[in-house]
Amino acid sequence: MAQLEGKRAVVTGAASGIGRAAALLFAGEGARLVVVDQAAEELGELAAEIEEAGGSAVMLTGDVAEEATAERIVAACTGEFGGIDIYYANAGISGEMLPLTQYSTEAIERVLAVNLLGPMLAIKFACPAMIEGGGGSIVMTASVAGLGGNAGPAVYSATKAGVINLAKSVASELIGTGVRINAICPGLIETGMTKFLFDHARERGTIDKVGQLNPLARHGAPEEIAAVALFLASDASSYVNGHAIVVDGGLSASLPFAPAHVLRADTKGYVKR
Repeated sequence: MAQLEGKRAVVTGAASGIGRAAALLFAGEGARLVVVDQAAEELGELAAEIEEAGGSAVMLTGDVAEEATAERIVAACTGEFGGIDIYYANAGISGEMLPLTQYSTEAIERVLAVNLLGPMLAIKFACPAMIEGGGGSIVMTASVAGLGGNAGPAVYSATKAGVINLAKSVASELIGTGVRINAICPGLIETGMTKFLFDHARERGTIDKVGQLNPLARHGAPEEIAAVALFLASDASSYVNGHAIVVDGGLSASLPFAPAHVLRADTKGYVKR
C-alpha cells in the first residue's frame, strides 16, 4: 500500500526544487494535493504532471506570508478533499547574499515574512482543521544555516533558526491533539536557490568539489530531502515530534577538517590521505 494513500496534503513552494520533488513523491504515494507557489506557469506544469500520472492536484497561487493566502490554502484542501492531514511548509527565499549591515529594512522584513511568518501562518490555520480531523503532520523546511553561523546570510540563517525553534515550541503547544510538527534541515542541495553556486562551479570545472567538506563528499538532491519529508508526513514517523532532522551528508556532525588530512577507510583499514 502507498505510504500516503487516502491522505490530504499541502505542499508550498511546490513549483521547483525540494517542493516539486516532494509534491511528485507525495502524489506517487497516494496523497491528494494542494500545491502552492507564486510561479503560476511552473505550478500548472506540476499539477498537470501529477494528474497525468493518475494523481490529484489542485494548484493555488499566492504569497504564503499573507494571512489571506494561508487561510485560503487550508480552505482549498478541506473544501476539495474534505480535510487536511499533511502540511509541508516548504516555501522559502534566500534573500540577498549580503552582510546584515547592507540589507535594507524592507529586504529583512521580506525574508522574515516568507521564511518564518509563512510557516507560522501555516500552523495557525492548518492546526484547527487537523485537530478537528483527529490529527495530522506538519513539516517545515529549515536549514543547516539555522544550526550555526557561516552557512548563509545572517538574515536567512536567523529565520531558519526560528523555524527549528518553532517546531520544538509548537510541539508542546499541541500536546494531546494528535498533530505532530517537525522540521528538516537540508545541507547543500541543488535547487533554484543555490543555482548561482552550481552554475559558477560548472563554469570553473569544479562541480565535483561542491559538497566535498561533508563525509559523503558530495552535494545533495531535492529528491533526498523529499524522501525525508515523506517519512515525516507519513505514519512511519508516528512517534517523531518536535524535532529538526538534519540532512546534510554529515557536514554538521563534525568539526571542520581538510579533506586531504582526514583518516579514510580502505580495504586494509584506516589510512591518512
